[in-house]
Amino acid sequence: MQSPRTFLRSIAAVVLIVAAALPVQAGDARDHDRARRALEAGQILPLRAILERVERDTPGQVIEVELERDGARWIYEIKLLASDGAIVELELDARDGTVLRRKGGRKGEHGGERRTQR
Repeated sequence: MQSPRTFLRSIAAVVLIVAAALPVQAGDARDHDRARRALEAGQILPLRAILERVERDTPGQVIEVELERDGARWIYEIKLLASDGAIVELELDARDGTVLRRKGGRKGEHGGERRTQR
């Protein structure tokens, strides 16, 4: 059986962990709201449209997607496992789906890193 002192320490630890996580969740909610507003304003394409374009150009399994703000531009950052087993990282202009940067993949047609003019 725990002593009252040990119990209070456990409760304090839980409270600190929960309190530390709250700002992260609030930040995530704000990011989600900003992205939704950008979509509604026509500033970005829906994620579904972006992923359809990526799948056409680089078949594989999407591992991670992020939507970032770079100055006045929205950027979709996508990491995927290509059908040939290579990890590919893409940056796409969220407004029109243009590939801005491609990193990874097998050497050859799309291998290495390629950056387009921003």
